[in-house]
Amino acid sequence: MPVVVGVRFKKAGKVYYFDPGEESLASGEKVIVETARGIEFGEIVRAPREVAEGEVVAPLKRVIRKATQEDVAQVESNEGKERDAGRIFQEKVSAHGLEMHLVDVEYTFDGSKILFYFTADGRVDFRELVRDLASVFKTRIELRQIGVRDQAKLLGGIGSCGRTLCCATFLGDFEPVSIRMAKEQNLSLNPTKISGLCGRLMCCLRYESEHYEDARATLPEMGSQVLTIEGEGRVISQNPLRNTVNVELENKRQIELPAEEVELKR
Repeated sequence: MPVVVGVRFKKAGKVYYFDPGEESLASGEKVIVETARGIEFGEIVRAPREVAEGEVVAPLKRVIRKATQEDVAQVESNEGKERDAGRIFQEKVSAHGLEMHLVDVEYTFDGSKILFYFTADGRVDFRELVRDLASVFKTRIELRQIGVRDQAKLLGGIGSCGRTLCCATFLGDFEPVSIRMAKEQNLSLNPTKISGLCGRLMCCLRYESEHYEDARATLPEMGSQVLTIEGEGRVISQNPLRNTVNVELENKRQIELPAEEVELKR
């Protein structure tokens, strides 16, 4: 199995695998690597380890070297340029009369490309804008229209739980979240209660989804007829976290019982 290190280029960004080569590398170290976008500056977030062949996208590129103080200074210089580039971008957008909202600006490490991330209500013809920006910066320009979830990830913020958004702190990828997950967890289906700052379903709905699915599999189904110590009844709701069910007896009285004290009626 190949030995790899996991490198991340943005906070909470996707982790990419690289061949550590002969370098002695540890988590937290800054490195210079070659990517499809060119030479990049990143941080090791997963120390060298063996992974299955199927987890590696061939060809596996090698870590060029550990980052130097000069490399760190280059990154800081790029960050200063990004602020200026953002201001110029907004001026050019206004001049061209385009409906675009700038979210983030990113210089590649070697300065060979500038990426502008923006949101817009629909498709935008920005060909003239790109040519205008290229004439100003004298380098390759790339504009990327992103969605509201990506916007929240880049900008960050505080969720309804009072903590920094998961997508901006540790979620490398967005995973599908469905309204079914909220239903299975007996949550209010009020959109304001189960939506994040991005306006989409909260990513955290997925965290306990598998546990609820496993727990519900051991409980009598809703509407099933059961036998209890207090007589026959019908299951009207499930409580997966407590491993109990609520049963409506024949006299209309409702009781909550542990799953092991309820027997399906044959």
